[in-house]
Amino acid sequence: MNWVMSELIRNPQVMKKLQEQIRSIAGSRSLIHEEDLTEMAYLKAVIKEALRLHPPGPLLVPREVIQDTTIRGYHIPCGAIVLVNAWAIGRDPKVWDNPNDFRPDRFLGSHVDYKGSDFKLIPFGGGRRACPGIGFAMPIVEVAIANLLLKFDWLPDVGKAEDMNMDEVFGLTLSKKTTLYAVATPHFDQLK
Repeated sequence: MNWVMSELIRNPQVMKKLQEQIRSIAGSRSLIHEEDLTEMAYLKAVIKEALRLHPPGPLLVPREVIQDTTIRGYHIPCGAIVLVNAWAIGRDPKVWDNPNDFRPDRFLGSHVDYKGSDFKLIPFGGGRRACPGIGFAMPIVEVAIANLLLKFDWLPDVGKAEDMNMDEVFGLTLSKKTTLYAVATPHFDQLK
């Protein structure tokens, strides 16, 4: 959620487009519910884009090769331990146009998901060893982000949005180097 909100604050035109979608779906209601998520294609695209740029675990869980194999001319012997660099895959210019830009529209109308069925985007791994909590976590993240954007307008706490520090700290998880501080202003429709 930290990375999604950071990218949205840094990209106010994306945030505005997403808020318009969320607020049109909510109508006069004061909360977004899980059943509303099926209508929120742009929210899902924004989250996919944040996961592409900032996967929770930059290196996936190590895997052991079960048979000799060759990939792109490299021999990998049976028993070798390999690491998959999800961070590098998400920023590969052979796969993504303008890979370092936050452009959620790239996922609109796309079949690419983050559940491991498409190896262009694997922030939670794939196959039998994919993150088991994905089905629980993602609806919570989606509802939380939708409600934050429904109820509030967001600005960086100081300076310009485009100057926000987006440096990453690599570790077991991918964290933001600096804490996100933002100013939340209640949205006028939510004050009724």
